[in-house]
Parts: sequence; structure tokens; C-alpha cells
Amino acid sequence: MISSRNGQVKWRPLGLAVACGALLCLAAAPAAAQDAFAAARAQLVGEIEDDVRRTAELLKRAALRDEVLGAMRTVPRHRFVPPAEVDRAYLNRPLPIGHGQTISQPYIVAIMTDLLDVDAGGRVLEIGTGSGYQAAVLAALDIDVWTIEIIEPLAHEASQRLDTLGYDRVVVRHGDGYYGWPEQAPFDGIVVTAAASHIPPPLVRQLKVGGRMIIPVGSRFAVQELILVTRDGDDSFSTRQLLPVRFVPLTGGH
Repeated sequence: MISSRNGQVKWRPLGLAVACGALLCLAAAPAAAQDAFAAARAQLVGEIEDDVRRTAELLKRAALRDEVLGAMRTVPRHRFVPPAEVDRAYLNRPLPIGHGQTISQPYIVAIMTDLLDVDAGGRVLEIGTGSGYQAAVLAALDIDVWTIEIIEPLAHEASQRLDTLGYDRVVVRHGDGYYGWPEQAPFDGIVVTAAASHIPPPLVRQLKVGGRMIIPVGSRFAVQELILVTRDGDDSFSTRQLLPVRFVPLTGGH
């Protein structure tokens, strides 16, 4: 089983524990620390590639685009987790970020990014900013990102973090993501990082024709399904179930 934000890939024991456990000890030696982080990211990408091959039949692809893997090698995940989690930043698993939320498993971030199939210069709406990691991965692909976070402290922290790290293609808003960002629509892609009980109609309407949305759908008390939604025409849409997942619930007044 695969799960995200509240779970992880189950096929094998998690790696990188030894490599990442030493990262905090390198804080006094910045150059060495950066080398260790880069090596940990490279090893993580190798694990992601292995997991993609294991799930190729479900994903309908045996490998991710080189550009997506390059972004995963580049974005410093350790800057998107709390200090207490830095030594685990490059484990292929979700981690807590406060307020009852987590940063998604890197494998899930990678496949959701790849399945959006948005080219450089495209426009993506993200629902559920969290710490800003998914938005940073998209921005690393030269994609413009509008991202909405319902928990105000997380929205504020993510905005500051992304600005500090130079991800100037990302705009963060505090609000209820169920209703999207209509004044910026239409979008080439929409990525939802919390589970909804159904596919929100406002989000579907904000996709361009040919655009894709990746969203987990299902009950908060059960395994959900990661679903790919494609807008085929003005009034026509198609869906495809991808993977069993477990996300935190989409919250708000809907």
C-alpha cells in the first residue's frame, strides 16, 4: 500500500536513516553539510525511481520525467521540515510539520508532480500548501504556482520560507482551497494534498481544457484513492484511479 502525509510506501524498510542521522552534526561545517544533503537527496531519488517501477502498472508509466527527478534532487527538503526533523528530511516518508499536518512522502510528491504533466511556463493551483515543499518542487520546474493553505500560521510560515529560498514563482494565500482561486483561473493543473469526500466542482471548473487535477478522494477513516481528473472539453471530464493512499482530510466550511 502507498500512503501520503499520514503514511509511507510499504514494500521495504525505509533507508537513509544512517546517512540522515549525521546531518544535524554537520551544522557547524556548512560545506560538508550541503554535500551530505545533496548525497541524501540523490539516494532518495534512487528510492523514488525504484518505487515508481514497483507501481508502474498502476501509474501507467515506468519512469518519471527527468525534469521532475531533477527537481527532487534540487529542492532542499530539509528546509521545509521543523529543526527536530532535519535528520530525517531525506527519508522517503511523511514527517510532522505542526498543527496536526505533515509534509508529504517524497514519492507521492514526485508522482503527483509528474502526472500533472505541466510544462515549464505553465500555471498550477495547489490546495494545501503545508510547509511549501510541493509548491517548491513545481516552481523548480519553472511553473507558476498559486497555493492555498487553510491553517493561517502554516500559510504565513510557508510564504516566508518560499520567499527566503527564492521561489518567487509561488504565491501563497490563506483560505479554503475547496473553492479554488477563480480570479487566477484557468489552470493547466491542480494538485490537492488533502483528501476530499468528492471531487470539488469549483476546482474542476477552474481547469483549462486539457488540464489535469490530481486529488485523493475518500473518507478520512479509510484508505482513499488518488484520482487523476482530465478536462477533455468544456463540459466533459474523465477520471482514472491511480493508487490507494491515505491523506489528512480537506477541511473548511463546505
